[in-house]
Amino acid sequence: MTTPLPAAPSLEQLRKQAKELVRKRRGGSEPLRLSDAQLALAREYGFPSWPRLKAYVERVTANGPGLAHAFVDELGYYEDRAEGLRSVVESGLESGIAIVRANHPRLAAASDAEIRAIGPADARLVLAREHGFASWGAFRRHVERLAESGEPFRRAFKAIQAHDRTALATLLDRYPGLVCARGTNGNDLLGLATNDHAIVTELLARGADPSSANDRGWTPLHQAGYGNDTALARLMLDAGARTDLSGHGEGGTPLAAALFWGHREVADLLAEREVAPHNLRIAAGLGRLDLIRGLVNADGSLSEAAGAARGFYRPHSGFPIWQPSDDPQEILDEALVWAAKSDRVEVLGPLVELGADVDGDPYRGTPLIWAAVNGRLAAMARLIELGADVNRKGTFGGPDHGQGVTALHPAAQAGRMQAVRALLAAGADVTIADEIHGGRPSGWADFGGHKAIAKLLYAAEKEAP
Repeated sequence: MTTPLPAAPSLEQLRKQAKELVRKRRGGSEPLRLSDAQLALAREYGFPSWPRLKAYVERVTANGPGLAHAFVDELGYYEDRAEGLRSVVESGLESGIAIVRANHPRLAAASDAEIRAIGPADARLVLAREHGFASWGAFRRHVERLAESGEPFRRAFKAIQAHDRTALATLLDRYPGLVCARGTNGNDLLGLATNDHAIVTELLARGADPSSANDRGWTPLHQAGYGNDTALARLMLDAGARTDLSGHGEGGTPLAAALFWGHREVADLLAEREVAPHNLRIAAGLGRLDLIRGLVNADGSLSEAAGAARGFYRPHSGFPIWQPSDDPQEILDEALVWAAKSDRVEVLGPLVELGADVDGDPYRGTPLIWAAVNGRLAAMARLIELGADVNRKGTFGGPDHGQGVTALHPAAQAGRMQAVRALLAAGADVTIADEIHGGRPSGWADFGGHKAIAKLLYAAEKEAP
């Protein structure tokens, strides 16, 4: 039985094992050559050849626990990750800037401003060096051969994709250090397995850190908030996952990640364990009028805490870069949006009384747009009662997605029939075209594959003046 590779593999140990195989066969009818012993050993560890095993061990040994392991076979994935790094760095996220400084020889002593201006070639070089390769070309060749490389991290990822807990367990028996290894963007196996709770349980039992974060500060608990996965959230919380860690900017706790999307089910669970102080948007997203009042001064102005910790404003770089400010109007408007997303009807009126603009669009969506796309009918009704314009043009989603859209556009695309009907009843104009694609809400419903909504909207268009 061969000894499993530890977290920091030793090439000397492998050489000794190969020589031991030769020694055991010496004097027999079929003596073993060293090269044959090395090949047999490599295959036992899952590699097609001794040079592949040797190259893997040397790369892991040379780079230590900070090494990133490639696990996707397609080069385009890594090109996209490099572009994502550029977006993160351009936004000023400190963790991204630190990654560039640590992995780009020319930019090691560069200013933040210089790093924020990196081009595609520089970002790709950083990604290559994170993976232990001196150039993008060398990394590209590694990715092109990854499928037959025998790389353990990739095999573990494939087992996770296949929901094959047995295969993963067998691999972890051989390579116990994989449970702490990190893949592209700093994602460990636990972070890559969040959609399979059985495998998450397996990894936790083997010592995976429930609070381990990737390069953007994102943890499995953030993913639970992002995906409204209450079962995963309970699993991670019971394992001791921290609730106060920020991903994608200051204040980006798992609770904030949940509230960004209006996932009130998991948000309520996380709020029970959250220990960080709440700003106005968190208080509004939770529908906590008592917390909102605690963030307002006696003269009606906002306290400093109301706008604190708002560096997090997007869960991934698919959303455009923004710089949150300390403008009280922006803080109020953002809070109203977060309340609308989660159908926190009870705080909509008080926020408007404090000065929030019912038609404000602080970042990628008015309150009515977010309420409509989430199907929050009660919030929609209250916002309209408070004076929201059903035909107000705003933004939504990524920079190439929603510009000059009304609430009807994303509601139709999202398949929110009841929200669409409510908007039509309130006087929504079905003939308004968005400013990027020139599409009416009916076209957005078609694009989303919602035939019944498209049919309703096409009929309304025929009746429009």
